Amino acid sequence: MVEDDPALGFVIKDNLVHKQYEVTLCEDGEEAYQQFLRQPYDLCILDVMLPKRDGFSLAQSFRAKNRDIPILFVTAKGLIEDKIAGFESGGDDYIVKPFNMEELLYRIEVFLRRGTTTAREASFALGAYQFDGQRITLAHGQEKKTLTQKEAEILKLLYHNKHRVLKRDEILKTIWGDDDYFMGRSLDVFISKLRKYLRHDPSVQIVNYHGVGFRLEIG
Repeated sequence: MVEDDPALGFVIKDNLVHKQYEVTLCEDGEEAYQQFLRQPYDLCILDVMLPKRDGFSLAQSFRAKNRDIPILFVTAKGLIEDKIAGFESGGDDYIVKPFNMEELLYRIEVFLRRGTTTAREASFALGAYQFDGQRITLAHGQEKKTLTQKEAEILKLLYHNKHRVLKRDEILKTIWGDDDYFMGRSLDVFISKLRKYLRHDPSVQIVNYHGVGFRLEIG
């Protein structure tokens, strides 16, 4: 966890430790990066406005080392543009200060539970692509892309509902547990990323039904 406010950092860490989590608390981005290199972690909680290295660039560095680890931004930067920037930098979720501690704990539990189950259940073919559910990779010939947990969850949901339109609110409630406007914008970011990954096979398309949802078409 990276939080430059010592008082808030102490409160969050104390609550997490009380719930039996082991927490490494850092007060700046550079310290956090060095800790990340020293040992494996199950989840990263990042503030955005940090000394030495901001949370967005830190998330990009973490993603370069580990595509799988969940990254949750906890920050006072609540504008839609800031939230979208967080997802584009590699974040999986976003919670705005001030927040309820129970909400943070719930999101952490969901991430860790999904990390051991949802994204890793199955492997399947999508046209010329092969999705490996164990390694959460998407392969096209010799080219292989490791997906983030959220990317894998969305792709898997689309695949298992291929050739039917999945409503936006159905996707949002399944993946994020909420269907508000902000989550809808974040879904668009992830769909855009998946389309980019699948661009080498024109027979595989994620079709947008404006105002309704998306459908995965293969063949």
